[in-house]
Amino acid sequence: MLSAAAVQAEPPQVVATFSIIGDLAAQVGGDRIDLQVLVGPDADAHVYEPRPRDAMAVARADVVLTNGLELEGFVDRLIAASGTDAAIFALTDGANVLEDPAGGHYHYVGEQAIWHAGAYDPHAWQSVPNAQAYVATIADAFCAADADGCEGYRANAASYALQLDALDAEIRGAVEALPQDRRTVVVAHNAFRYFEEEYGIVFLSPQGVSTESEASAADVAGLIREIRYAKAGAIFAENISDTRLLATVSLTRSQASISDGFYTGNWLGSRSAARPTYRARSGRYGWCCHLRASVSAARGAPEYAGRRA
Repeated sequence: MLSAAAVQAEPPQVVATFSIIGDLAAQVGGDRIDLQVLVGPDADAHVYEPRPRDAMAVARADVVLTNGLELEGFVDRLIAASGTDAAIFALTDGANVLEDPAGGHYHYVGEQAIWHAGAYDPHAWQSVPNAQAYVATIADAFCAADADGCEGYRANAASYALQLDALDAEIRGAVEALPQDRRTVVVAHNAFRYFEEEYGIVFLSPQGVSTESEASAADVAGLIREIRYAKAGAIFAENISDTRLLATVSLTRSQASISDGFYTGNWLGSRSAARPTYRARSGRYGWCCHLRASVSAARGAPEYAGRRA
């Protein structure tokens, strides 16, 4: 039989719904938590189908960290099916959220465009200040589950908040380096309003043109006209999206050309040799790198950030 001290020494069992939340949880919890991430790198939490092992993980959990705002369509039924007694935390509850004027957005799953409905835009972590709000909520969650470790959680959260301050400044500096007329880019997944609102980059998306898996020639022509009118500085392909339409746009000489890279805007990616992190996908190896590509493209055609090996 385990002693009371041994029982107390068991690490809190934490489940994070997807990769970015998992990384933020790891930054706060460190080695003191036992963390399981349901939707890993290069996978889409919008359409994930949970497996039996996910229900088992949630059933054992002390803390379940979700994004909220209906991002993870599977999470409510998974929690109900698991019968868990875990404390459930929706990280957007502490964030500055934006209403979605269209009531949702399209995103690609393989070759299929899928409508994701919602009154509020759930992609709040695209704004670094909102990521800091996520971190603060995670620290609160861990302190509630493990009072003995609270001081460490608070210290980790404060240290990471300083790193996020530096990241925020880095992104702002990269945007400031762009000419005012080169602050428009094209993305596959129309889900970057928080980044747009926070940092002043305008995003165009094929999903705003077509809801079909194959865009028509008229659709492509319309997008090309919009790119030319807005003088889009770069075209970025997402690690979970079908890139063929963006590649087609690039090949039309719509002032768009392909550059090496693959942004991981909504989920972490696994293509980097280093462990994928929120800071890396947003900082010098992520958005900042791609925004600098827009600067270099300012004298010519914008670049397309396509697949990286």
